[in-house]
Amino acid sequence: MKTSLRSDLILLLAAVIWGFAFVAQRIGMEYVGPYTYNGVRFTLGTLLLLPFLFVSASKKEPLIVASHPSDRRKIIIGSIMTGLFLFGGVAFQQLGLQQTTAGKAGFITGLYVVFVPIVGLIFGQRSHISMWIGAVLSVAGLYLLSMTSGFTIDPGDKLVLYCAIIFTFHVLFIGWLSPMMNSYLLAVIQFSICALLNLVIAFAIEPVGLSSIMQAWIPIAYGGILSVGIAYTLQVIAQKTAHPAYASIILSLEAVFAVLGGWLILNEQLTMRMLAGCALMMVGMIVVQIKSK
Repeated sequence: MKTSLRSDLILLLAAVIWGFAFVAQRIGMEYVGPYTYNGVRFTLGTLLLLPFLFVSASKKEPLIVASHPSDRRKIIIGSIMTGLFLFGGVAFQQLGLQQTTAGKAGFITGLYVVFVPIVGLIFGQRSHISMWIGAVLSVAGLYLLSMTSGFTIDPGDKLVLYCAIIFTFHVLFIGWLSPMMNSYLLAVIQFSICALLNLVIAFAIEPVGLSSIMQAWIPIAYGGILSVGIAYTLQVIAQKTAHPAYASIILSLEAVFAVLGGWLILNEQLTMRMLAGCALMMVGMIVVQIKSK
């Protein structure tokens, strides 16, 4: 099997896992609160990645690529910021899923694919006309998918939109930090911070009990082991050889699998207007990745 095809198939598997994770997140909240669910699943994800970090560290390769102490401090502070962004993004997403469907949440979350190049303009990153075309299509799709007759966006969809905005900055920070530090170290730092913050809030405002966690062990295990741990590892493996533009397009398919999972497992229904919105958003996500030579 050619390396490029192998990478594409691995990325597609990651997209499938992440898409169906929206279903697991909704089911999990039938038993535990949103912060409890996130706290436990990111704890599982952190524990799953620790062996990979230890193996990587044993190869005696530098975990942080920086010669000057001030640069190392910036990298460490930046990695902590990724944890804070990740916490904010998954918190808004989980809260939003209490009031919206898995399919709609998947598509709205995917808007970060459009937001990243737009916000990148602030940091001097160049853009192409395809970005603006994709942005317009995505906004039109969001209108059809989420806007009510009173010209207000549904509350749950609004929370997930906040999630997409926060994930935009998370992706930009990851792009800045990735060349300067070990991928597994970056993942463990941000996952552990996200887990800790969620658990602190969970114990403060939610009824946290072992019995309820055990009742939700299947969706928690899916969200922690498959979605956080394994899918992230698959992405790291595949993107070593995959073309970045192709990788972004394939990973954006998680929104499609979120709709499919919501329909198959949760019996979620979409109107023709919502389906048209999903189609416009998917086209927008793909178009924004297209760049002419």
